[in-house]
Amino acid sequence: MGSMCEQKLHFVLVPLMALGHVIPMVDLARLLADRGALVSLIATPHNLSRVRAAADSAGAAGLPIRFVPIPFPCAEVGLPEGCENIDLLSTHAQAHNFFDANRLMRDPLQRHLRDNPPLPDCVVSDFCLPWTRDVADEFGVPRFIFYPICCFTLLCQHNLTHHGAYDKVADAMEPVLVPDVPHRVEVTMAQAPGFFPGDDWKEFHTEAEDAELTCDGAIVNSFDGLDPFYIEAFEKAKGKKTWAVGPVSMCNKDDADKASRGDKASVDVEHCMSWLESMKPRSVLYVSLGSLARTPLPQVVELGTGLEASNYPFIWVIKPGDQYAEVEEWLADGFEERTKERGIIIW
Repeated sequence: MGSMCEQKLHFVLVPLMALGHVIPMVDLARLLADRGALVSLIATPHNLSRVRAAADSAGAAGLPIRFVPIPFPCAEVGLPEGCENIDLLSTHAQAHNFFDANRLMRDPLQRHLRDNPPLPDCVVSDFCLPWTRDVADEFGVPRFIFYPICCFTLLCQHNLTHHGAYDKVADAMEPVLVPDVPHRVEVTMAQAPGFFPGDDWKEFHTEAEDAELTCDGAIVNSFDGLDPFYIEAFEKAKGKKTWAVGPVSMCNKDDADKASRGDKASVDVEHCMSWLESMKPRSVLYVSLGSLARTPLPQVVELGTGLEASNYPFIWVIKPGDQYAEVEEWLADGFEERTKERGIIIW
């Protein structure tokens, strides 16, 4: 009986293979391990290599975290070899292949858990991975869904979909009032296209919603100071106990851990910091559409034109995708020269 009581609870964490999802899940793993749990964090070899610094730090701290590599079947779904993260997709059309590959991770994960004791006591998976329900069911353990974003966004998306707020809206620029939220919020389809899946994604969204209905609760990377009213409102709307445990990044106390998060930027860090120090406080614009955005050339030009006309110093993070050459040509055609004294561009 004593050894049973002393055995660590085993949490299996399964993120979506996108850095904005993987990194918060690594932080959650640290939080659980800090409290005495054994954690297995599941990821593909490429994604584990991108959080290697965090894995090394956890190992040096003696935290009981297993970083478990599961192969990503790129070839089986028609993706280029090594295309194991959403930010490596060259076109939006490849997203379907990517999620098909995610589903194929289920059987190898189940085999790994069977062959490597102790068996799991709990599964925590990203909300984009409904197939993890099968994993939890096989081992007869609870499954919690992890949301790396705040409850305000989650509640707005849920209510817009649940109430069919856009069913009769023909104009993507027409503002629609988000129903049943604590404050007045208006949004257009153009502002939040991700809220409205096209016909080719409806099957996936239905599967994800069904998996949400059978989960045992939600864990959200948020906190009351950021999400006042919305955590409780989201919990009520979903009918699931919700734990707001964020910001999970606060588990990183050392400067080295904070600095190693995410990809390495193309710009020299010391140069960037010294440039920022030379600017007046609160004067620099930071422009980034995220690591997943594939900004078309016309939109890049509009953003750049606006930054130039603003006359403010700026740091502009660009992710041009398959239009890299065209974007680089436009920047080199006078923009970089005209703004070199007050702008830094990061690829």
